[in-house]
Amino acid sequence: MRMVAQSVTTNQWKGQFMSRNTLNLTSQVYEYLLQVSLRESPLLASLRQETLNLPESNMQIAPEQGQFMSLLVKLLNAKYLLEVGTFTGYSALAVAEALPDDGHITCCDVSEEFTNIAQRYWEKSGLKHKFTLKLQPALDTLEGLLAEGQEEKYDMAFIDADKGNYLNYYEKCLQLIRSGGVILIDNVLWNGAVADSNNQEEDTLAIRALNEHLHTDNRVDLSLVPIGDGLTLVRKK
Repeated sequence: MRMVAQSVTTNQWKGQFMSRNTLNLTSQVYEYLLQVSLRESPLLASLRQETLNLPESNMQIAPEQGQFMSLLVKLLNAKYLLEVGTFTGYSALAVAEALPDDGHITCCDVSEEFTNIAQRYWEKSGLKHKFTLKLQPALDTLEGLLAEGQEEKYDMAFIDADKGNYLNYYEKCLQLIRSGGVILIDNVLWNGAVADSNNQEEDTLAIRALNEHLHTDNRVDLSLVPIGDGLTLVRKK
């Protein structure tokens, strides 16, 4: 009888504290997550705080996402990276800190204003030699890299730019990364809008189309992770 009672108590505990769904983070739990996990360099923290003062600060990735991306760089032993959409440079600096000294990241953006902030912090970091910034439409840069024979050269790519071109960016990056390389795609949950069939806005439709395309793309392994605004990871087979 004692064993039965103990089993019931254990099952009740599991029902209360365990879930088959991803935990919905409250502000309190999120702060705890940062306290016990985040290892943000002082320079990254300074860049994040400066970016928070911009009207466009919502374009900044979350610090735990930057740390996650930096861990992926190390797990992949990555050396050559691509970034489509650099903004003020937080994500690029986060992964550059994880690259070996002879590693390199090619950054694509069209904003001189925002990337001036990025370059200032890259200079401060002592890692400026790891960055190449291409200030032109990203598709032009990606097509140029392919024309230069850099197909399958890169280990990892991060896509976080204009949503209407997400599928085009993905296809170009898939050609540029090696077999076993990983593409990360940001904002794939779009604050929940992709799950709302009534939302027919252009950006929502573009992200929804990409998500549906990736789900059936047998060229890659796939996982959508609920970090930040949704981060998709695809591994090229």
